[in-house]
Amino acid sequence: MKPKKINTISEFHQIRGLPGPAHPLISLIDYSKTTIRPEHIGQRWLLNFYSIGLKRNVGTLRYGQQDYDFDEGLMSFISPGQILSIVPNNKPDVKPSGWILLIHPDFLWNSTLAGKIREYDFFGYVINEALFLSEKEESTIRGIFQQIRMEYQGNTDQFSQDIILSQIEVLLNYCERFYQRQFTTRKKSSHQVLVRLENILEEYFSSENLSESGLPSVLDLSQQLNLSPNYLSSLLKSLTGLNTQQHIHEKLITKAKEKLSTSDLTVSEIAFQLGFEYSQSFSKLFKAKTNQSPLEFRQSFN
Repeated sequence: MKPKKINTISEFHQIRGLPGPAHPLISLIDYSKTTIRPEHIGQRWLLNFYSIGLKRNVGTLRYGQQDYDFDEGLMSFISPGQILSIVPNNKPDVKPSGWILLIHPDFLWNSTLAGKIREYDFFGYVINEALFLSEKEESTIRGIFQQIRMEYQGNTDQFSQDIILSQIEVLLNYCERFYQRQFTTRKKSSHQVLVRLENILEEYFSSENLSESGLPSVLDLSQQLNLSPNYLSSLLKSLTGLNTQQHIHEKLITKAKEKLSTSDLTVSEIAFQLGFEYSQSFSKLFKAKTNQSPLEFRQSFN
């Protein structure tokens, strides 16, 4: 099943059984008032806007190849173009609750936050842990949410957008603080290497010239990070259990899965786009990493 694209916040409101948003580019949604139609259960979604969620008892979120259970309450961060799916909980006596803040990229235009927002680690697949909050932290986040909603629902004026953007930035800075508290057992410098590596790989695999330049090498990555190849692999192994070459392959497989499930390109075309001279080499690596051929993976969505 190919992911269903949701391009606007108004579409999201409609799909989740809500009245139209008060503002077309930003909306704070009370999750307890949303519904999931039977035909949408298990559906994979591709959102073209930012989503910041604070939810309880909503089931399981599949995001970034990771399952997150919402039973204990946590925050999730999704940026445009990322794929997710939700399996609702099967507890009739427990009602989902919480909030989702939706922000369309157009709302950020001509602001410093437009370029800065993707610098927050939690908007990328590099972080495979959702954010857990203490009661005090949750109260802080809820308070900022409500301030944002009051501003866009009020009588907007020339100051409204700047005020909301400032509140969004405060929200993200608090979340970054809370994530750092969650990562207290990790060294900040090591974590930054992981984030930088993710950014470099994202640039490589999003490049239109990958078919000409080929796959990045361990040496390429280590030079860009100003580390020796051996040290980089050892560091990554200690942080994630994967060495540098394995990180390259993981990113490659993620991109390959996206193309196989969201496009009609042939396997050969995908292999070429991902820097392979021969599609057989791509198929062999894909099978080794997933236990499925590219065609078998694609057929699993039909």
